[in-house]
Amino acid sequence: MKHVTVIAHPLVQHNLARLRDRATEPQVFRRLLGEIAALMTYEATRSFAVKKISVRTPLAPAAGFKLEREVALVPILRAGLGMLNPLLELIPHARVGFIGLKREEATLRAHFYHQSLPKNLGRFEIILIDPMLATGGSAVAALELLTKQGAKKIRLVSLVAAPEGIRKVRKHFPMLPIFTAAVDKKLNEKGFILPGLGDAGDRLFGT
Repeated sequence: MKHVTVIAHPLVQHNLARLRDRATEPQVFRRLLGEIAALMTYEATRSFAVKKISVRTPLAPAAGFKLEREVALVPILRAGLGMLNPLLELIPHARVGFIGLKREEATLRAHFYHQSLPKNLGRFEIILIDPMLATGGSAVAALELLTKQGAKKIRLVSLVAAPEGIRKVRKHFPMLPIFTAAVDKKLNEKGFILPGLGDAGDRLFGT
């Protein structure tokens, strides 16, 4: 799929299989999700623009690079929180925003219940974080909010994606880079990914 990167790194796939296992307990689920998120971040940030700089080591001047843009991490609540801290460990200077969306079970439509974002989003490289790209409703709603507030450079990082969700995001944001560890078969009648890994938020927080 165009602009969709499936990260096939052995450690990502190893941990993904453990996450899918229904016997994996919440504390292990949280750890594994964090480890996968960190590994996925290396791939998701590979295309960040940089500019040349010069620094002085204790011995001599040295050429180096600096990110051209600031970085903002935006998890979709609540499951996106499980991927936030590992990304902050890798990008400690990043700003953090939050988008709260709840999906209606009957219509599968996403509704906002919270938003808190950095100002002047156009100056940021934005990583939108949501472990599951299922129907695509939450992702599209979040992306529309970000673009309305001036965001120019956005990429979506989702642990598992459904073809239906990818198609919906593609319809509205055809050039958006999507990074995932797996594109699964389909959605079931309730809008859950098959085979998926269940409700990521419930498994993450033990609810």
